[in-house]
Amino acid sequence: MNFRNIIVCVSLFLLPVAAFPAEDQVQQLRLQLQQLKDEFEKSRQQQQQQIEALTKKLEVLSSPAAVAPTPAPARTDEQQKLEQELAAETAARPPSQPSAQNSPTLPAAASGAHAGSSYMNISFGTLVDAGWSSETDPSARLQLGDHDPIKRGFALRNAELSVDGAVDPYFKGFANIVLKLDKNNETSIELEESYLQSTALPGNLQLKAGQYFASFGRQNPQHPHTWAFVDQPLILTRAFGPDGLRGIGTQLSWLAPTPFYTELFLSVLDGQGGTAFSFRNPGEPDAAGVSRFAGRATLDRTLRGPGDLLYVPRVASSFELSDTQTLVAGLSAAFGPNDTGSHTRTEVYGADLFWKWKPANASQGFPYVTWQTEALYRRFDAGADALAPVPLPAETLRDYGFYSQVVYGFVPRWNAGLRFDYATGNDPVFDVSDPFRGERQRLSPELTFFPSEFSKIRLQYNFDHGALFGTAHSIWMQLEFSLGAHAAHKY
Repeated sequence: MNFRNIIVCVSLFLLPVAAFPAEDQVQQLRLQLQQLKDEFEKSRQQQQQQIEALTKKLEVLSSPAAVAPTPAPARTDEQQKLEQELAAETAARPPSQPSAQNSPTLPAAASGAHAGSSYMNISFGTLVDAGWSSETDPSARLQLGDHDPIKRGFALRNAELSVDGAVDPYFKGFANIVLKLDKNNETSIELEESYLQSTALPGNLQLKAGQYFASFGRQNPQHPHTWAFVDQPLILTRAFGPDGLRGIGTQLSWLAPTPFYTELFLSVLDGQGGTAFSFRNPGEPDAAGVSRFAGRATLDRTLRGPGDLLYVPRVASSFELSDTQTLVAGLSAAFGPNDTGSHTRTEVYGADLFWKWKPANASQGFPYVTWQTEALYRRFDAGADALAPVPLPAETLRDYGFYSQVVYGFVPRWNAGLRFDYATGNDPVFDVSDPFRGERQRLSPELTFFPSEFSKIRLQYNFDHGALFGTAHSIWMQLEFSLGAHAAHKY
């Protein structure tokens, strides 16, 4: 066999062996191609299904029936309160810090210290009163509160600009600026509240500082637009004056670790001026220009030490009586000096109850029933004034009284209420015609309609009887409207 034949034989032997790897590669390529075809077909089918679903949705939304959207059901007050509180708490929390490896460096203005500026609520609300009274001047003896109806016809006693927001991760801020029209429609303005409140103190503590309504009882801390009736209860006006008890100071509160809600408060206030009515209040000037309160010429008592400040402690607890009933009970007090003598003092004590029933199947928060009552006692040490037109001895003025009110929300947007007031006190030496003293009673039925969560219309009748004026009848219509998002109020 020559060399050529040997080469041919070897080539014929090796040819099948070389062909096996090529055949395996072809088979693998065919399998990969088939897999790609299967995946492409599956993806195409999924996309086709998505296209068909979106096309059907577009057809439904484009139909004439969908052009006019169905209005969303009105939110209840409790839903709004929870939403606003959740938004406030979320905005007040410090933002989570991104990792340095994955995020660019932020300028100082965007750091967590300025995160609180991410939200601020601004609202404006107005209360307009209209009505008639058998008293020619209701503000003289009947309606003594600063936000009560003060005259026959029309009156505007509260137009409130409210601001609240997160200052930074540690504080929230609140402010209320109130405008009022007097009987001659002259405008007055006051800074009702402006305070800072902590959000990150340990140990269930919270700090408040600034100008604010003291946490005494249930109604004193409330603004007029949250009242269940047109006017302020008689005993609150008698103990705390037309403006209620408020002032500049600080409050520390502690949420106790009890099985039920229990919170303790202690306010330390400056206690000076007309908003501290029963305390360091200079009173009003008489015909001779001398400032008097309780008939006595008042002193300009300077702040000599901690004993001259006003202290307001309070404790409140809430109990779930059942799945449909809640009871809130509280005790309050206020201690401080008054301006009728160099060492005279005032003490005010109060107890309050609030009960609410709402069934599990309530629609839009209705029906419901609430019952609220407060009782107060005031002990006022009046100093002697030998230079008064009629010389006055030192004496102790005592006043006490209560109010009790029931409100029934019988159908969505409607409620009806009834309140009874009683106030009295011992007979003073100085002036038995003082409208802030003497025995008084008031019975007030009311009916309220809420066109929406931003407006209300209220009708109220007052039957008044007092030792100073006998019997009086009044009927008041109140209209309220609100613009913007108002901060949530405590339950």
